[in-house]
Amino acid sequence: MPHPWWHAARQTGFMRLGVFLLAGRFPGQDDRDALSRACDAVVWAERAGFDDVWIAEHHFMSYGVCPSAITFAAHALGRTERITVGTAVSVLSTTHPVQLAEQVTMLDQISGGRLHLGVGRGGPWRDLEVFGTGLDRWENGFAESLDLLIECLSEPRVEGTGRFEFREVPMVPKPGARPRLTVACTSPGTIRIAADRDLPMLLGMDLDDHGKAAMVEAYERAGGRSAAHIGAVLAHVADSREHAEGELRAAMPGWLEAGLKGYVAVDDRPRKPHDPVGYTEHLIRISPVGTAEECLERLRGNTSGLGHYILMVDACGDPRITRRTVERIGYLMGVV
Repeated sequence: MPHPWWHAARQTGFMRLGVFLLAGRFPGQDDRDALSRACDAVVWAERAGFDDVWIAEHHFMSYGVCPSAITFAAHALGRTERITVGTAVSVLSTTHPVQLAEQVTMLDQISGGRLHLGVGRGGPWRDLEVFGTGLDRWENGFAESLDLLIECLSEPRVEGTGRFEFREVPMVPKPGARPRLTVACTSPGTIRIAADRDLPMLLGMDLDDHGKAAMVEAYERAGGRSAAHIGAVLAHVADSREHAEGELRAAMPGWLEAGLKGYVAVDDRPRKPHDPVGYTEHLIRISPVGTAEECLERLRGNTSGLGHYILMVDACGDPRITRRTVERIGYLMGVV
């Protein structure tokens, strides 16, 4: 029997739930395994009644083997009929804003408005060297990249200036209503950039409720008016909390140990990587882990102030376990 609070929340728009996919390659798997699991999870999420599904973008690492969130989104939109598909995120520091805008407008129009573009600054990683955009683009160019992207998603013709200087061109396909746009925020600088443009934030799963609430407060102090922020969170469902925690402790450290080594700086700046075991324990402690009832009650009782969560459901690398989490939460939501 679905919880009465869940029906009330859905009817009032209080709680929106999505699925967040990293497409991580776990020990003993190949990249095809990781991508297939993520693609199948999109279909499971739609069948289970989730509102949206999001895919991460990474380069040169096993932590996540999807190098193009917008390409994955195109595939996901083609396999589904109802669910919104988001990018979490398309990295602007290694992408030309005009090229990304062309792809976004095309997919938004083909899908009938089911695309939700999430963009982020990324990090000072070797991607900047490989793709030729450089460290300055990451350090100083995010706001400029974002403004050009917004213009290309909104205006029929654009002309580039500054670091993106080019003569006026028509945007084809011609933009209509601007697609939904969210900015991943991890620092005061990106919070201010999002707030200045009244764009909602996407907040990471490493932040607990207090950390997410602090980011929202900083956004509001900076003058931002959007309330449509999204919080990513690890979610894992099993027959009991003990069972769920045991599965995560058995699977996550091996994936994290190999995967997080893929974050290689483009310069010689010092970097202290996460301890895989400690990071696993941190995520277990702050996340909805246990039975489906326990997970949903924890989401319901969050103190972050957010009304939209995306659940990272593939933290064990086993498609049967990923599907179990998606379907049990979906069943309790009363939609499967």
